[in-house]
Amino acid sequence: MTRKTLDVKSIKWSGCPATARVRVLLLLTLLSILSILASPPLANTAAPAVPTGSPLEQEATAAFNRAEYDHVLKLWYSIPPDATASKPLVRLAFQSSLKLGRPEEALTLYQRLIPTGQPDDPALLRPLALSFLTSHVRDTQEHVRIEAYAILAELGLSDIQAILEDGLLDASVLVRARAADAIGKAGLAGKSGPLRRALSDATPPVRIAAMNALSEAHVTDIMPYLIEVARRDDGPEGIFAYAALYRLGKQDMLTDITGAATLPEPDVRMAALGVLGRLKRPSSLSVLSQGVYDPEPSVRAFAAGALGDYGQGGGVAPLTHALGDEIARVRAVAAQSLGKLGIRENLPLLRALTRDASMQVRASATEGLLRLGDTSAIALAADLAKHPDPSIRTAAAHALGATADKEAVTILQTLLQDKQPQPRLFAAKALGTTGAPVMPLLKIALQDTDIAVRLAAAGSLLQQLRRSIPAPKMRQSKR
Repeated sequence: MTRKTLDVKSIKWSGCPATARVRVLLLLTLLSILSILASPPLANTAAPAVPTGSPLEQEATAAFNRAEYDHVLKLWYSIPPDATASKPLVRLAFQSSLKLGRPEEALTLYQRLIPTGQPDDPALLRPLALSFLTSHVRDTQEHVRIEAYAILAELGLSDIQAILEDGLLDASVLVRARAADAIGKAGLAGKSGPLRRALSDATPPVRIAAMNALSEAHVTDIMPYLIEVARRDDGPEGIFAYAALYRLGKQDMLTDITGAATLPEPDVRMAALGVLGRLKRPSSLSVLSQGVYDPEPSVRAFAAGALGDYGQGGGVAPLTHALGDEIARVRAVAAQSLGKLGIRENLPLLRALTRDASMQVRASATEGLLRLGDTSAIALAADLAKHPDPSIRTAAAHALGATADKEAVTILQTLLQDKQPQPRLFAAKALGTTGAPVMPLLKIALQDTDIAVRLAAAGSLLQQLRRSIPAPKMRQSKR
């Protein structure tokens, strides 16, 4: 039997009483429903879905609120692979992975929440990137812990004080020193009891890092301790105590630091030169300049580096001398420092150095040129990135971090696929400094087989996120 369709347009409404019109409308509605029910069902091509508000989602929410994150993930993995889960449920699984310190797992869930090609969600990506770092601060491998705290020190994050202070208890001297640096860079030194206790650490590097952080935060009540160290220690630790006292207002300490730059022990001279470079006092230029003539190559390299930190045009002459040093390491550091000075008149000096016998020196000269805005040096970096020696490819990646040019990003993308982890590591770090859109590359690097590379990618992601989010405007006080 054929069902006739009722054409609404054919119904004559004029002259019909209101009750009749209502009956007609009800009839139309009934016929519409019957036609839907009678029609053949459509093939269900979509995957089964876990609807929002389902019992599974409700149970996962309750488990998350009870901090039973393992149970949330157990529920998540109970969903059939071909099922389409609701976004709230995926988000619960994502947050649970972060709570459990499983960032690699959380990354997969993030990719379900934010598919490729969609704009990233900083509110999700930032805690994900941070979790890659914080979940490895207790890694069984020392070099991984060192890398994690070194990156945290560069980032200067103030919202993870407990994690930074936990590093001061690590068995590794280098981890403890990096943790002290990180507390200082995060602006937490003034209110960190564990950092004060680090002044009594068994090793000089940790005590020095604590002195630096506390004095840069102008914590004046450590002055008696510093005076005692300066009085009894005639090695590098004493030099850093002088520097800390100088930061806290003891201006006469500059004379002691300057005098130490000519003492017989090379490590003391290096410490003094390094401190003078960072203090940037005009009176220190002559001492720093003299350092590039030191009989010890390590001291000459330190002096060249200190002149770069000093950052004044007066350093050009001594650095030009250091470019002709017989030791490649000294020439390389001098080239980097010339780039840091930001004086474009130094371009010919650096270009001449790109033909140096040492490939490491060529890489440093390339970095110096890029710092001075000479993008033609990218071609030099591209050649270095193909060198058979992985240390040269690593140096090329480091050099490319000095420019935001798009061509540099292309080379770094290639280095991210290097067979050796070190070039990949430095390529990931270099991508943190560029202004180019590199988020997709860094998210791929989060899946690298080497943990240290994943940490470097996470640090660069946090740098990029910080750069993309404008700083809040300061409120002006009403007068």
